[in-house]
Amino acid sequence: MLNALGVIVSGRLVQTDFQQINESHFLINIPDADNVNHVVVFLTGTAPFPEGMAGGVYFSWPDPNAPPNWQLLGYISNLKPSAIFKISQLKKLDEIAGQNAMMSNVFGSNLPISHIAQIGVSIEPETALIQQTPATTTSSTYYQFGQKILENFFNFVSSFSVTQTQMAPNFNETYVPLSTLQTWYTNFERRLQQNPNFWKN
Repeated sequence: MLNALGVIVSGRLVQTDFQQINESHFLINIPDADNVNHVVVFLTGTAPFPEGMAGGVYFSWPDPNAPPNWQLLGYISNLKPSAIFKISQLKKLDEIAGQNAMMSNVFGSNLPISHIAQIGVSIEPETALIQQTPATTTSSTYYQFGQKILENFFNFVSSFSVTQTQMAPNFNETYVPLSTLQTWYTNFERRLQQNPNFWKN
């Protein structure tokens, strides 16, 4: 399978220089990954996966102080020989400890600390891969959930807004300008788009 896998990063040459970790696990480095939004992982056509097997595609952002932290992107198979994955939202998803521990065992926890992103392909039963939830799906769900909360909160608070002339004097009440809430909403939404998990830090 070593020459059967390839990666495309937009604007770059095709990469096929996967390293073989063991019989069913392969690794490739992605330099300058901070500028990468999407990657395509594909079968080159030189060899198919064994019957009933597929390639789980895992991604690890560089952490100069820790071993690779693997996140499932999805999979490729003989019937789906290529797939495009959005990786820009995964930069801060390093809290997925359970998946990381599992993949550290698969790819080897003794891999050297990396300063560049890595893609790992693990040959696994296709039925098992289909049932797993990719990190990108989790990220998208967090973003949608956070956005709905933002909208609900903003709409609720806005429904109580009054102008200064409509305000009845109440010295026991504290008031916040609606423009302050709008600024917070805009900033929160921007941070949520950059990293749906920033609120976990």
